[in-house]
Amino acid sequence: MIYYYKINCLPKNLKLIREFVTSALRNMPLSDIEINQLVLAVDEICTNLMVHGNHYNPNEFIEISISQFPEAIQFEIIDRSITDFDITQYKFSGMAKIVQEKRKGGLGLLLVHKIMDKVELKQENSQNTWRLLKTFSSK
Repeated sequence: MIYYYKINCLPKNLKLIREFVTSALRNMPLSDIEINQLVLAVDEICTNLMVHGNHYNPNEFIEISISQFPEAIQFEIIDRSITDFDITQYKFSGMAKIVQEKRKGGLGLLLVHKIMDKVELKQENSQNTWRLLKTFSSK
């Protein structure tokens, strides 16, 4: 099953994204805690894209698709911002180091990587595609 949502890059729309993701995940074999974690991960990526990539430009859009597979969920988040961010070069500091250095940023992507089983960023033809994969835990 695939869920799809396209929305422009306004701050108020982050709430709508969280509601969309929550609604889609309610149809899957997940606990409330797992749903909240996945919503947090998607919200973090979308927030970063809206703020840093698109500067809350209402003429720009984010597309989100959620695909359910027998043993996993895949989120695909697409935008068309120009960015020089390279996830393969990003250094993930531990939370203690971020706090020690009193850095403002860095926790979001760390959380995304802790929540998700796989995180990929593909950048081509002025399109950024984030793929987040979460496997279902055996119950």
